Amino acid sequence: MPTLWFCLLALMMTVYVVLDGFDIGTGIVHWLVARNDRDRRAVFQAIGPFWDGNEVWLLAAGGTLYFAFPVLYASSFSGFYLPLMMVLWLLILRGCSIEFRSHLPEPVWRTFFDFTFSFASILLAIFLGAALANVLRGVPLDENASFFEPLWTNFVPTGNTGVLDWYTVLAGVVSLLSLSLHGATFLVMKTDGDVRERSRRLAIRLWYAVLPLCLLALIATYYVRPPAVVTAHKPVLWLFPPVVVASLAIEWWALRQNKDALAFYSSCGYLVGVLGGAAVAMYPYLLPDSVHLEHSLTIYNSASSPYALRVALWWWPLGMALAIAWFTIVYRSFRGRVVVEEEH
Repeated sequence: MPTLWFCLLALMMTVYVVLDGFDIGTGIVHWLVARNDRDRRAVFQAIGPFWDGNEVWLLAAGGTLYFAFPVLYASSFSGFYLPLMMVLWLLILRGCSIEFRSHLPEPVWRTFFDFTFSFASILLAIFLGAALANVLRGVPLDENASFFEPLWTNFVPTGNTGVLDWYTVLAGVVSLLSLSLHGATFLVMKTDGDVRERSRRLAIRLWYAVLPLCLLALIATYYVRPPAVVTAHKPVLWLFPPVVVASLAIEWWALRQNKDALAFYSSCGYLVGVLGGAAVAMYPYLLPDSVHLEHSLTIYNSASSPYALRVALWWWPLGMALAIAWFTIVYRSFRGRVVVEEEH
């Protein structure tokens, strides 16, 4: 039962990154691909029907973490209190920017919220990558499963670690570029005219940056936490590198051949391959100890009682069915490219 809930938690986090990732990426690149107010309105209209619904998956993952692995929830939310508060404020700033941006026609008002949207999206992408790197690297847990990490210490991923070091910063940069590429391919699929062409050119440039940095991050992960990438006892891990490589290759070809939808879906496949591989590499650990591995939080010493996990399986499929139905209706209703005509 703990293994099943580990898989469900990993699934929800992956869905969140894939869906909310494209509107985070849109926020990162929109200052580059939109040159005037009309272009920026096209960008905001492209993500307008989806962005708030996409964040539901983050709430669902947090709720699942709370009842399925309460020890991990208590430990991580206390130890990562500062970065979690920063992420919360960044999510709030993004939401306010999207909702308030068009309330007044004054250029200063709109420019302020355009900048805030990009600024919050950039930092959020970096923090999401750094968060994954912290989990892969491990944290200094004590025998009571408690820890505290400052924002940074000496930027070395061993010993007295902080949230930010050279490894987590590298992961943050990879996340920033990957989500930027994801957002650019989404705009290629959803917009038209100059915004679409600028997004295509930017996506191709980003592709050439993502490929080597992704490889560098994999090598760095092996250096920082060798057990996380040892495949001797996890042969299924060999399935994920081909998925990542094939997705990037198809994305490059699709961008060149004006296969807009295929390029976006290939970007989704790339993110699924990266996050799926990370989840399989971590199993059965949820939060490794960076000093004493025996202090690590696993799916066994962090899970709720078997009875609670069984009861949760009664309502989880119903909740997911409702969410999938709602997302299906929304994405089908707003399919196609956006057209900017009226000010509203």
